[in-house]
Amino acid sequence: MSDPRYTAPGATRSYANDLVLRAACGERTSRTPIWLMRQAGRTDPHYLKMREDAGLPLEELFHHPEWAARISLLPKRIGVDAIIYFQDILTPLGPMGAPFMFAPGPTLVHPIRTPDRVDALTTFDAAAELPFIPDILGRVADELDGEMPVLGFAGAPLTLAVFLIEGGSFGADAPNTHQFINEYPEATRELLDKLTDVTIDYLRLQIDAGIVAWQLFESAAHLFDVSQYREFALPYQQRIFETLRGLTPTIMFAREWTDLTTLHASGADILSLPSSISIAGARAILGEDLRVQGNLGNKFLIDGEWAEIEHAATAALREGGQRGHIFNLSHGLLSTTPFERVTKLVEFVRSFEG
Repeated sequence: MSDPRYTAPGATRSYANDLVLRAACGERTSRTPIWLMRQAGRTDPHYLKMREDAGLPLEELFHHPEWAARISLLPKRIGVDAIIYFQDILTPLGPMGAPFMFAPGPTLVHPIRTPDRVDALTTFDAAAELPFIPDILGRVADELDGEMPVLGFAGAPLTLAVFLIEGGSFGADAPNTHQFINEYPEATRELLDKLTDVTIDYLRLQIDAGIVAWQLFESAAHLFDVSQYREFALPYQQRIFETLRGLTPTIMFAREWTDLTTLHASGADILSLPSSISIAGARAILGEDLRVQGNLGNKFLIDGEWAEIEHAATAALREGGQRGHIFNLSHGLLSTTPFERVTKLVEFVRSFEG
């Protein structure tokens, strides 16, 4: 941490712990900062207790400013360097006319299978329809009082489209989505255009509420080949990043995506790398000044021997070189991740001396 408090380019206030902001701007840091995708929830027993105490369905918990803010702040106690607020990437779909219920996974009563369902979706004013978002972010910021920054996020249009067409979560395949794209390519583009407009407005709402950086989640990237990705993912990512360029640092995440050319072409400031691509390898291809996030495997954190986990984390930390590197996982924490491993990983990264 630096003294006096540091204000990064694009930030509207200063923070006692400025490491994530400095790394996001490509600067050298005193140590490598860490935050973890899905750090608020899932593996944390305090989160599970809060859910029990709240007694609310998950979709209502996301909309409840007090509970959502309290859950967002839970990871602060384990030593992360940034808070990402507690929410779901499906949140902006409800006001479009496609609300998801969680039982326990996300479920859409009427999945999109024909073009008329795309026509029925509407764009909306995020500030008017999602007032709980700035409320949550304001509560989190007030509680932190400049201790560390708050991050925002959104689902990428193609990923949101997959959820809408499949009607819920997806695994290694999305047959309904591929069928829809093949049968209705123009309706697919119309859907992606609507989702892009909504996502831009949604992220503006978060930026206006004080987030200092945001991540775009292309969580369905692994379902598509490079040609499909370039046609149905990349142009919409590019429009989002270009429209919001310069307001805050930005992060591009694409699940298990190994084509660095398309990942870099998104226009994001920071690339979140899968565990299969080393930081050194990415910088060798895209330049030594490449800002990166990652890249310990989220499944490896569950299954690996701890000595092997430390070895992999050490490799990432050394390759990152405490310059333009934010430590994170290859994807979000899984529900089966032992919480002790989460806290142990954070402690290891914070104490690492390369």
